[in-house]
Amino acid sequence: MLSDWLHVVCSPVFLWSWIALAVVTSISLTRITAPYGRHGRPGWGPVLSARTAWFWMEISALLGLGLCIWLGGLRSPHAVLVASIYGSHYVYRSLIYPMLSPKSAAPASVWVVLMAFVFNIFNSSILGGWSFVVGPEDVIGAVDVLGVVLVVCGFVVHAQADATLRGLREQHGPGYHIPRGGLYRFVSCPNYLGELTQWLGLALIINALAGWSFLIWSAANLVPRAVKHHAWYKARFEDYPAERKAIVPGLL
Repeated sequence: MLSDWLHVVCSPVFLWSWIALAVVTSISLTRITAPYGRHGRPGWGPVLSARTAWFWMEISALLGLGLCIWLGGLRSPHAVLVASIYGSHYVYRSLIYPMLSPKSAAPASVWVVLMAFVFNIFNSSILGGWSFVVGPEDVIGAVDVLGVVLVVCGFVVHAQADATLRGLREQHGPGYHIPRGGLYRFVSCPNYLGELTQWLGLALIINALAGWSFLIWSAANLVPRAVKHHAWYKARFEDYPAERKAIVPGLL
């Protein structure tokens, strides 16, 4: 049954439909802001603490990855590379990041957590299914080297941006403050820029529609949210740096 599921979600018909849904979602998120973090608001049912919420939102990616590996195995060095990149990111997001998050971080709605959990099940099924079960047994080539460079650079940017935000609360107390330094000199959300850079690298490595669908979905979620973050900062802080963009330096 699991194998059948993986063949379905890795089929071109499903993947193109999944990408179309990402486009619709991106348009919707320009009008509706997901109610978690600084954009949290009442009316979305019970909430979980930030640490608990982030664990459950992200752990399903590791569970899905593990099931795909269990079914298909790490059948080539290329598959090991994909598993290492995807798995390492979600070890950070589901285990390390929640533990480092301050207790004062805003809670998240149970509904948001549930949607993220299901979303990551689909993505891990697509990427894991293609890499370990359905797709060809690729070999490591020159493009993979470029992909790894992008992944590493993106992760460093992502993790450093997270650390900067944590440091603000340690220095100035609970609540939100203007982040400075690093890529915050240029954009309001370098953490999102770093994550998208990682997934661009992974898409190059996978070199299939499955990988590109994940990048497109990530952009569909993160770009509208970055724009909302940027507008929130500008509305909240009169001295917010005018030269900053939302997520792409000098452009957006």
